[in-house]
Amino acid sequence: MAHLLVVESWVGSMSRLLPRAIRESGHEFTFLTRDLHHYLRSAPEGVAHPLLGARSVITTDTNDTEALLPEVERLHAVFGFDGVLTSCDYYLATVARIAARLGLPASSPEAVDTACRKDATRRVLADAGVPGPLFAVHEEWADLARAAREIGYPLVVKPVDLCAGMYVRRVDDEAQLASAVRALADFPVNARGQRRAPVVLLEELLDGPEVSVETVSHAGAVEVIGVTDKSVCGAPAFIETGHMFPAALPAVDAEAVEQTALDALKALGLTDGVVAHTEIKLTPAGPRVVEVNPRPAGNRITELIRHVTGIDLATAFVDVSLGRAPDLRRTDTGLRSAAIGFLVPQDTGTLQALDGGHLRELPEVLEIQLAEPGRRVKAAGSNNEYLGHVMAGDPEGPGARARVEALVGELRSALVIR
Repeated sequence: MAHLLVVESWVGSMSRLLPRAIRESGHEFTFLTRDLHHYLRSAPEGVAHPLLGARSVITTDTNDTEALLPEVERLHAVFGFDGVLTSCDYYLATVARIAARLGLPASSPEAVDTACRKDATRRVLADAGVPGPLFAVHEEWADLARAAREIGYPLVVKPVDLCAGMYVRRVDDEAQLASAVRALADFPVNARGQRRAPVVLLEELLDGPEVSVETVSHAGAVEVIGVTDKSVCGAPAFIETGHMFPAALPAVDAEAVEQTALDALKALGLTDGVVAHTEIKLTPAGPRVVEVNPRPAGNRITELIRHVTGIDLATAFVDVSLGRAPDLRRTDTGLRSAAIGFLVPQDTGTLQALDGGHLRELPEVLEIQLAEPGRRVKAAGSNNEYLGHVMAGDPEGPGARARVEALVGELRSALVIR
């Protein structure tokens, strides 16, 4: 039995998948957080709270890394941690520094720091010759306006240190650029109370479908698990509406995006102790890296993969965080594809009705989760405002996405917001 230190987490599906993976692997964990109420406010309904499975829950300031490191050393002397991990983007760099301080398995803090900063990732990949969009990084308005003209409209405005698509916007002219920059400046602190970097990333708008490559890195070797597709809506925002695994791509395209992801991970130094999610656009000029996430995919992509291949990426994440070789053997699950579709609200108000109970009885439906009436709703601007999801599988081929899109259409027709 190993003992893992878990530093913060999301409150979505990975907050349940990761504790389950730790428990089912025969291990235990101590949970470290600065705000326990953040998790209690989002307790999942109908199941035991994931933190009830923790050996210990300790409250400390996880945002002050310099003060945290000696405190974690003291805890390590008592508990004897065998690994440290997090599923929250905002603490990946902190965990890498803890691992280095305690001599535990992980990628280097420098590699994780770079991957967690979109501007730093862009520079490293460009220097390594890994294809990506034209880009510029500036803080002052005059520099941003000049760089935008040089790149050319339309382009994409991004924060360098947020996730879930927050404040990522397409802009078609200087007026829209100014509005996007102002909105970002008005959000100086992220959801975990960390002050944001004031710089803004401008990128060339890439044409073509977007996919992600899911990989597992251990002992210097990176294994590709597969390619997942993505659909988006909400222009000028980029809100993910669904995914399918495996992506329905020609073999030559799948090989090209896989190699691009491997090149990106190598350039960043993410070749040990990482389950990564690398997003790539298939442009007419070839694959271009959108971003590299040094943690398992969100939006239940890990569950799509498990349903199709039998590979549990949450468990693989636990294994590589302990310095152990993960079990990546595929099994015949009876499914050839699995897809998930999200119900994205387009209106603001209160949820009055959302009837989807009949969908639970359909044989192809693997999961369904829906918000309860009475919930306050706002028109979505990122991936944080979903009203639910439905997941379905196809035992014959790549038909899961079409089925899920039809099911989400049924849910949307039953949606009442006032």
